[in-house]
Amino acid sequence: MPPAAKGAEPLGHRGHIHPCKGDAMNIHEYQAKELLAAHGLPVPPGGVAATLEEALAVAGSLPGPTWVLKAQIHAGGRGKGGGIRLCASMAEVAEAARSILGMRLVTPQTDPEGRLVQKILVEQGMDIEKELYLAIALDRSAERLTLMASPDGGMDIEELAKRHPERIFCTRLDGAHRFWPFQARRLLFACGLEQAQVGQGVDFVGKLVRLCVDKDATQVEINPLALSGDGRLLALDAKMNFDESALKRHPDIAALEDPDETDPLERKAAQLGVNYVRLNGYVGTMVNGAGLAMATMDAIKQAGAEPANFLDAGGGASVEMVKKGFEVMLSDPRVRGILVNIFGGILRCDVVAQGLVQAAEELGLELPLVVRMEGTNVEAGKRILAESGLSISTAASMDEAARLIADMTKEVRPEAADEHSC
Repeated sequence: MPPAAKGAEPLGHRGHIHPCKGDAMNIHEYQAKELLAAHGLPVPPGGVAATLEEALAVAGSLPGPTWVLKAQIHAGGRGKGGGIRLCASMAEVAEAARSILGMRLVTPQTDPEGRLVQKILVEQGMDIEKELYLAIALDRSAERLTLMASPDGGMDIEELAKRHPERIFCTRLDGAHRFWPFQARRLLFACGLEQAQVGQGVDFVGKLVRLCVDKDATQVEINPLALSGDGRLLALDAKMNFDESALKRHPDIAALEDPDETDPLERKAAQLGVNYVRLNGYVGTMVNGAGLAMATMDAIKQAGAEPANFLDAGGGASVEMVKKGFEVMLSDPRVRGILVNIFGGILRCDVVAQGLVQAAEELGLELPLVVRMEGTNVEAGKRILAESGLSISTAASMDEAARLIADMTKEVRPEAADEHSC
């Protein structure tokens, strides 16, 4: 290892990096590469296509003799599912485009139903001599942006981190996100690049850091970063996530969101103004406060069941908001029962109870419903539930509520859970 590489810190010496994936907006590879190009970073020539005719037109504008077609979905592992094809003729381009467009692509990062491919990226095939891995991620444990590089590009980086963490080298930026060229030199020398290539790499890393900081990205991943046969570095693939809380500062990034790539129920919830995240279980939850919601999901799992969602009704929820939350939860065919866990502070328990009764009546609720309430106007809330004439079970504690709903959902609608489980 060259002397300059000795300062590069192997991942294995400090544990795994934990990129900030929550509350992040993802974009497609073709969009990420457009951002890279706009910031002066080299990418293969190509273009996006939504039809066979567009794919042939893009391929026809490139010199060949090889082309690469890539399915554009928000998931990795596309090659393993047949979503990436190398073509040696225009006839092969046409065949690959027909095959990929409209397919439901299943990868290790999708559910069993896969994702519908509506666009493909058509690129010039490149002569590749070496593949590296390069990324910038928000490391939660360090509360810093962290540069990562590895000589083993093109591989599943999560699997590499488990098996050979010593092959991933890291260095952190400081609290002001300042980048120093020596940091990139250490990483790139550690990855085995020559002096001339390292010079290119320092410029590449500097521009990548600037893009990440300027656009409030939580992850920018180039895998692989390729060294071409003529000695150039270029991004063969690109993945980017952006802090959703910062999108108001970046309308250009917000405009890149693809609604077809979001979960339909999460999209419906967003339209209704409901704070909802879909999970893989079968117990619907409605809670007020993110911390209480997390504790409720833990209690459900400890009781032997699986939560179907995160739904934070918030402190100022109204009767109408409670009804909207129920509408979203009941749209999930996997839900076998619902647990409502409310601590009434700003949000009054009687308001929640009124919303629950109206939602159950208007939506024709037939699933088990367990309610645990404490706090402001709790007695009034319990009285509303008791006088409703509906089959609503109440619990005195969160653990009791979790055990009740776990028992009630074991035999309810098992066929729905089997058909839709992930």
